[in-house]
Amino acid sequence: MLKYLLDIESVVSEIELIKLKANNDFSVFKSDLILRRAAERDLEIIGEAIRNILAIEPTIEITSAKNIIGLRNLISHAYYSIEPEMIWGIIQHNIPTLSGEILKIKSR
Repeated sequence: MLKYLLDIESVVSEIELIKLKANNDFSVFKSDLILRRAAERDLEIIGEAIRNILAIEPTIEITSAKNIIGLRNLISHAYYSIEPEMIWGIIQHNIPTLSGEILKIKSR
């Protein structure tokens, strides 16, 4: 399970770099296809890691775990319907929460 927690931590760091490269500005993010695709891929990795964590230890509490896994599936299978606004909102609001939860889980 530690591998998946470390994967999430690594990807969260990448998402922070994406925000930095976009100057934390949605209009820059939206206009840069490479940044958007990188963020989508990172969220895909997070969804897969959480799915694997829950398969190993189903009692672990991760806020919106089912939504995160669902987003991974949406990105993988319906990528054409992913709006940049949704991805930006997730990396701005949900990723910091997830990051804190992963630190707590690791410290157990």
